[in-house]
Amino acid sequence: MDTVCVMLAGMTLFHALVVFHVATGAVGLIAFWGPIVTRKGAAAHRKWGRAACYGFLGAGTLAIAMAFLSLYGPEHRHPEVTDRRLFDGLFGWMMLYLGMLTIGFVDYGLGVVRHSRNRRALRSARYQAVIAAVVLTGAWCGWFGWQVGHPLMMLVAFIGIAAMLIQQRYIWRESDPPRGTHIGEHFRALIGMGISAYTAFLSVGLIRLVPEHVFNPAIWAGPSVIGVSLIVWFTVKGKRAAAPKRSDPRPHPQ
Repeated sequence: MDTVCVMLAGMTLFHALVVFHVATGAVGLIAFWGPIVTRKGAAAHRKWGRAACYGFLGAGTLAIAMAFLSLYGPEHRHPEVTDRRLFDGLFGWMMLYLGMLTIGFVDYGLGVVRHSRNRRALRSARYQAVIAAVVLTGAWCGWFGWQVGHPLMMLVAFIGIAAMLIQQRYIWRESDPPRGTHIGEHFRALIGMGISAYTAFLSVGLIRLVPEHVFNPAIWAGPSVIGVSLIVWFTVKGKRAAAPKRSDPRPHPQ
């Protein structure tokens, strides 16, 4: 009887977490596109951006809680997955890592704007601890993926760790970067936030609908392809806008 009660309590808690996770994630997934299509720096841009960040922060935190419950809960919540090691990898360690990665991107994306005039503030223990948590969970996700022969776990781990190292390059560089560099850092971090959130949604949520496609690389690659394309497009656009205007070589009429 006690075991049954524990299982029911675990199921109730897990299902409650799922409901709140879906609600906060839906806010983030929808609001994510607002800052992209609105004028940068405008009131609407900031409003949509805050909604996306808060939504993803909630979803990431709840994903971490669900990951621990999946790893250490009393029963399987996905009977279609018969391999316990695969279950731990997909719904445990990878969910934990993706939740932490989403939080890391949000934290850094907001931080570079908040400390745009004092980049060294990002070297404090408060920001470095978040980055370290992302790297550590990513390294374990990749290691576990290698152990179970799961290349997609290794791939997402590599991408996230590489992103954190790029952020550290900006934070710890000796000389001050060109003016406005923080805008590009802000943009890339929040696009990364969207990539990690959409990847988590497709990889973890997709199995409920079409479990036979949960390891389809085309589905997994979709958010990264779209996100990286947006980063490249806006980066090129920003560089063109920041480039000095070329003077007209034609002689002016007297």
